[in-house]
Amino acid sequence: MTKTLPVLLASLLAVSTASVPLQVLAQQSQPLDRIAAVVDEDVVLQSELDRAIQNIKAQYAGREAQLPPDDVLSRQVLERLVLVKLQVARAESSGIKISDQELNQALNAIAQQNGSNLDALRQRLAKDGIDFNDFRASVRDEITVQRLRQSFAQSRISVSEGEVDAALKQQATVGTQYHLAHILIGLPEGANADQIATGQKKADGVKALLDKGELDFNAAAVRYSDSPNALEGGDLGWRTLDEIPNAFAQMMGQMKAGDVIGPLRGPSGFQLLKLVEVRDANATAGTGNTVTEYHARHILVRVNDQQDNAAAKAKIETLRARITGGADFQAVAKEASEDNNSKGQGGDLGWFPADAFGPDFGRQVESVADGGVSQAFRTDAGWHIVQRVATRQTDATNDNQRAQVRETIGRRKLEEEYNRFLQELRGEAYVSFRSGDRAENTATPPQS
Repeated sequence: MTKTLPVLLASLLAVSTASVPLQVLAQQSQPLDRIAAVVDEDVVLQSELDRAIQNIKAQYAGREAQLPPDDVLSRQVLERLVLVKLQVARAESSGIKISDQELNQALNAIAQQNGSNLDALRQRLAKDGIDFNDFRASVRDEITVQRLRQSFAQSRISVSEGEVDAALKQQATVGTQYHLAHILIGLPEGANADQIATGQKKADGVKALLDKGELDFNAAAVRYSDSPNALEGGDLGWRTLDEIPNAFAQMMGQMKAGDVIGPLRGPSGFQLLKLVEVRDANATAGTGNTVTEYHARHILVRVNDQQDNAAAKAKIETLRARITGGADFQAVAKEASEDNNSKGQGGDLGWFPADAFGPDFGRQVESVADGGVSQAFRTDAGWHIVQRVATRQTDATNDNQRAQVRETIGRRKLEEEYNRFLQELRGEAYVSFRSGDRAENTATPPQS
């Protein structure tokens, strides 16, 4: 388990289904006509694809001409649905389950954001011809995918204090953040000269359309970008200079909001980058205050395909019994913990605020005294026991700045690693696209 900052985890949670407008999540009830794609042991139904396409078109009401041709849009949306199916399947095989209670809480949050309660939401959906069970299933899938990302961040993303120190020293304009969007014209790995020339020509053509004002940037991203976030208009969110490729970062100082630069060649292809707006992060950093921090160690036993929940729980209980019987916590952690990031340090997690690894982990750390060992408990990463080493009060003013930098580095790492994970997931899967009476088999991952 890695030290993932609460800011990073909060940023992941912030994009969960509970914050998505009803219009985007709406799934209109339709008869199940045929299969649009086979995804390993699951399928994407044509009705699912049709509903998702309708949602995209609803967002572009009055601007339909800016969307790509129906066949291109259909393929983009179908690829998105395929990735959702694959992520949900991976999450479930990793032991990630969304309880009915959690799902109901998310549905209540959606209802509240739309100014109603759950009963009123159900009535509104029915009035609009939306099947509530379909809507509920889509919310469950979205939460599952976000939970998988959180688990991925906890288990694979680590930001060292040295990285934070180096980033702070490198910041030429401390606190400046840039809201960016991009269009990626993807190139296959090991692209030959003809493929590179074709990609360059396409990227130049997209840039020409933007310069002439024939398409706005978001619509061009939806139509032409090969990035996984194409359907969001290529939005990259807020970034600091150290999150931006050097070739682009050097131009930020000369750009104003609305400017588009590129195309420039990168590892995945040719990119166009738009500067949406600029802000001073210090204005939103908060004033800082005194917080309680904990020094703790932990032992993790993962739940996965090879080890089910009951077996993992039994194993962690056995390890806890050894420690309460006199065994050294650090020695047991080095021997048996399945968190590769802390195992070599005897499970040591260093100093952190209570919510650094999520609320469940934080509650356990708070519940024991210094020197004490918690009961076994479950998180998305697996089964844990925690030993609290010490407690201290610290001024969070400087920590706020470090937290922002750590979030920046962690978010960049997560984006890169998770996109590679999705490519691997897509490349390993059996996917068969059905078009009429034809079936098209593919194991080629989407560009990212």
